[in-house]
Amino acid sequence: MAEVSIVGTAFDPAAEAARLVVDGAVGATVSFVGYCRDEGGRLAALELEHYPGMAEEEIGRIAAEAKRRWPITGLCVVHRHGLVRPGEPIVLVATASAHRAAAFDAAAFLMDFLKTRAPFWKREHGADGSTGDWVAATDADDSAAARWAEAERPG
Repeated sequence: MAEVSIVGTAFDPAAEAARLVVDGAVGATVSFVGYCRDEGGRLAALELEHYPGMAEEEIGRIAAEAKRRWPITGLCVVHRHGLVRPGEPIVLVATASAHRAAAFDAAAFLMDFLKTRAPFWKREHGADGSTGDWVAATDADDSAAARWAEAERPG
């Protein structure tokens, strides 16, 4: 099971992740939830834009690669678009497997590639009414994704 959703409203990360446990074959689930921060009271919202259709397709490719590399029984990716307020979830990555190592590795892989390959753009909206520039990916995000180029599925 691989589910990819891009949504314009708040979602319940726990309910989404719980759907991965469908039978007795699941021994572990791992989930990561990224939240919008208020940056010390400076931020009113993050604006997230995406390229509809292309974003789902690219996340689907990343999910298929995770399923090829690790013996996961299911995965779920939910990503917000539009204005996201501090404290609201932006992204959920959840994986399920018979064993924890595969679930952890697949979740980390998915998140690292979401940050670098999925076509999303973000900019800050300040509490003072200002709107910032579109934010570029960071070198740290690129480095995190690069580690998977050398790492193949454990044997």
